[in-house]
Amino acid sequence: MTSAIELIALTKVYGDTRALDGATLTVPAGAVYGFLGPNGAGKTTTLRILAGLARPTSGEARVFGRDAVKATTAVRADIGFLPDVPGYYHWMTADGFLRFAGRLFGVDGPVLEQRVASLLDLSGLKGVTTKIGGYSRGMKQRLGVAQALISAPKLLMLDEPTSALDPMGRKDVLDMISALRGRTTVFFSTHILSDVERVCDTVAVLHDGRVVREAPIADLKHSGAATRVLVEIADRPAEVASLLAEEPWTGECVREGRTITCAIEDVESARRRIPQVVAGLEASLVRVEELEPTLEDVFVELVGGDA
Repeated sequence: MTSAIELIALTKVYGDTRALDGATLTVPAGAVYGFLGPNGAGKTTTLRILAGLARPTSGEARVFGRDAVKATTAVRADIGFLPDVPGYYHWMTADGFLRFAGRLFGVDGPVLEQRVASLLDLSGLKGVTTKIGGYSRGMKQRLGVAQALISAPKLLMLDEPTSALDPMGRKDVLDMISALRGRTTVFFSTHILSDVERVCDTVAVLHDGRVVREAPIADLKHSGAATRVLVEIADRPAEVASLLAEEPWTGECVREGRTITCAIEDVESARRRIPQVVAGLEASLVRVEELEPTLEDVFVELVGGDA
């Protein structure tokens, strides 16, 4: 099966700035794919190249096997795109705006009306007669996703679709993205880790213009981040924390009240030694819990202080 997106050693240079530096990744058709990275990592530049709005300095960007630079018209026919700052005609209503967008793609008649009705329902804007100028930021983002879907694209690209939304607005947009699973390929850029964990199948981490990790979410969490252990002590926690920090299998230890969290390099040694250290101080051990690495742990390890 042809991949939805392929980046091959993609590079983009603006003057002295290298926005992309040999980025390589593959997005399977049908995936909900998170393009994760700190601000300035090169995410928007990548989406602009894929959409035919910018040209790479070198390398290749392919959409369903077509060169995104050489076959711009054919590629755009397969893409729905929501930029990070979408524009609207504020005097329009949602249904009027979707009809306008549909006609720009050559969609009209009963097909257009059916799509408008379906997308208003999907975006939670069915029955809303308020003009777009009176919409909340979340309503505008949901309308933007609907607009990007009006041509029934094979690939939906979203640039930071939840970055400026309140918690309810983010939830609504993420629910909308999740509802698209199995209907189209979704490729969305973000720096919000919890959004990726909630809706994505696979994620690529972009840092300084390079893809530093690409994997399914579950695999990414178990691919290099340090294992941590949580130790809760009824008494003498400061002394226990000090002794644990001296163990050869222990990395950084952080104490908060009676709870100590340590990065560990040897799980078996930790399981054996923690009770011995606590017993040696005649302290009372409440619990020991091994903590699975989170996506945040992996992200911080990959991008360091730029997170």
